[in-house]
This record gives sequence, C-alpha cells and structure tokens, in this order.
Amino acid sequence: MSGATRVSEEVRRALASGVPVVALESAIVAHGFPHPENLAVARTLSESVRAAGAVPAMVAIVAGEARVGLDAAAVETVARGEAVRKCGIADIAAVCAGGGHGATTVSASVALAAEAGIDVFATGGLGGVHRRQGAPGIGGRGAPPDVSADLLALSRTPVAVVGSGAKALLDLPATVEALESLGVPVYGFGTSHFPAFYAASSGIPLRHAFGDVESLAAAVARQRALGLRSGVLVCNPPPDEAALPSADLERWVGEALAGAAEEGVAGSDVTPHVLEALHRLSGGRTVACNKALAASNAALAGRLAAALVARRE
Repeated sequence: MSGATRVSEEVRRALASGVPVVALESAIVAHGFPHPENLAVARTLSESVRAAGAVPAMVAIVAGEARVGLDAAAVETVARGEAVRKCGIADIAAVCAGGGHGATTVSASVALAAEAGIDVFATGGLGGVHRRQGAPGIGGRGAPPDVSADLLALSRTPVAVVGSGAKALLDLPATVEALESLGVPVYGFGTSHFPAFYAASSGIPLRHAFGDVESLAAAVARQRALGLRSGVLVCNPPPDEAALPSADLERWVGEALAGAAEEGVAGSDVTPHVLEALHRLSGGRTVACNKALAASNAALAGRLAAALVARRE
C-alpha cells in the first residue's frame, strides 16, 4: 500500500483482521443529490454495508489527500460540494498536488480502493460509451465516441464492482460490447439481463447469472485464483418497488438528449442536463430510484464481501 493514500484506522484494522470491507464512491454524494439530502444518502450507504456485516470505506480526496474511509467531517466536506472536483482516475494526482477536494467516480474509487487492499466496491451504475448526440443507440457521425474511464479502469483493477448496470443515458449495447472486448466478466445477480440503471432490464442478455451470494462469490473468487487481473461487474437491478418502466425511461432519455442537442449542450455538461430533465419528466421518480438502487447495491456488496472473506477462512 502506498503511503500517499490515507486509510482510516477502522478500515485498516478491518483489513488486517480479515473483516469484510466495501469501498463506496463519493461522487454520488457530492454531485448526485443536493445538500443536506446527500448526507442522508451517505449515511444510508454506510448503514447498508454495516447491516450486511462489512465495514464501509468511502473514497475521496480531501485537502489534497487521497482517503479511503472518511470520518464525519470529511463526509460533510464532500457533501457540501464547495470546490469539490468530480475526479476520475486521470484527475487524482493533479487534484492531490493542488491541495483540492475531489469526489471520486468509479474509475478513481476502484484504483484507490485496490491500492488499500479492498476488493469489493459499490456504486449506483457504471459509466460507459455515450450515445452520439443526435443519434440514439449505436451509430451517428461526427465526433468520436465519448467513452468513460470506468471501463478501462475496471479491466485493469481486480475489484468486484456492484452496480445497477450502467447509466440509462448511455449507449448500453456498445457499453456491454466494450466490457466484453476488455475482458471484464459481467455477472447478473437475480437477473439474466443487463440493467438500465433506473430500469430492471435493458433487454441485453447476460452470459452469466447467479441467484445467490455464495455462488456469485465462488465465481468472483475463482476469477482471482486464476490470476486474471480484470475486475468483475456485478449487475444488481434496482428494487422492484423503485424501478421504472423501460419503455417510459427510453422515451424520456430520448427527449432529454434531443433537448440537450437543441440547446447546444455538449461534453461533460450533457450528463447533468439529461439527469435534470429525467427528474422533471419522471416526476421525481428517477431520484427516488437512484437512492433505492444505491442502497441495494451497497447491501449486496456487503454480503458479497462477507462471503468472500468466509471462503478465504
């Protein structure tokens, strides 16, 4: 473990004594919900992990220091969002060197978690291949596709990422194809289809599905025992009571993307613009679903981490 990353005492003790640990991203706290609502989300994620028998370890950059495991003051700093950069893996060094605050996305979180010795991570959903503006699904001409660093980071980092598929505004067929090309196993938990974040299914079939945590843990453990260096994506659909109808969701995403194109929204501004539009079009149901699926993923990650520790013992 590099001395450049600060690991909290609780997380350090847990790792040393074989207690299961789950890493959590901080971007969902800093940029996913307004303050102080996001503080309640952060507490719910931690409580979900603890209820499953594991120790939560939120990842962030605070005052130029990469941290794994945040105390209450650090969570408050991230949650307030004042001068808190959204950090992917390529931003970690610069933000640390500048002494700033950073909320880590999936790519940055799994890199720092793996360095600390944590092998299970919970998120809402993975980043992936963006749709071409003005062209739904695969296709379109013009600028090269915008591909999230999450995909390459997962292909290089032996961490099990538990999430509800990938963000619904992405090109999901291209994202699944990219994961396969990069050699990242994609496992369904309680589903045989790739979730569409807010919707339980994108209609894209998965090659491997598991109905219980023990069999899922066996596959994750065998991936590591074989010396395969990629991570694993575990797809956990949103809870039934919170999931949105896939037809409605796809229609709303189409409307939101068309609106962004008409207004000249481009680059990194597209995602927050679309998410705000989805919140409006769904009558707030996307936000409720986001909270529910994030908590569900944290709970499953805790159970998976506990099952992996039990297998080692």
